[in-house]
Amino acid sequence: MLASTLWLIAVATTLSIPALVLWGWIRWTKHRNTYPRSRSSLFSLIGFSLATGSASLALATHLYARFVHSFPFYDPTLMKIYAIGCLLSIVGIALAFAGTGRPNAVRWLAPVCAVGTLVFWLLAMSSE
Repeated sequence: MLASTLWLIAVATTLSIPALVLWGWIRWTKHRNTYPRSRSSLFSLIGFSLATGSASLALATHLYARFVHSFPFYDPTLMKIYAIGCLLSIVGIALAFAGTGRPNAVRWLAPVCAVGTLVFWLLAMSSE
């Protein structure tokens, strides 16, 4: 039961986070001049950028492992990638939640995407 629940969470995270990241960047592009610039909006944007970086790292790692060189279990390089991905997500979560004080284009998308990428990395590490 637990394994099937974790599998469903992994699939939902893997499918939804890229769509949310894309939607967030489209939303930010359209509404970047609508909301006043403030420290809160800057924190949200940086947190969202870190979540995007974490998701991009996951995609690049997957493509590298698929087409260039697969990683054996507990490969030190893969462990460093996991650590960097988690660190990007954790810092992104902190900054994204710091940016929820005032309305901005990615006010709630930033923490959702950052938490989603952290869940992805934790599930990827648990599959090792």
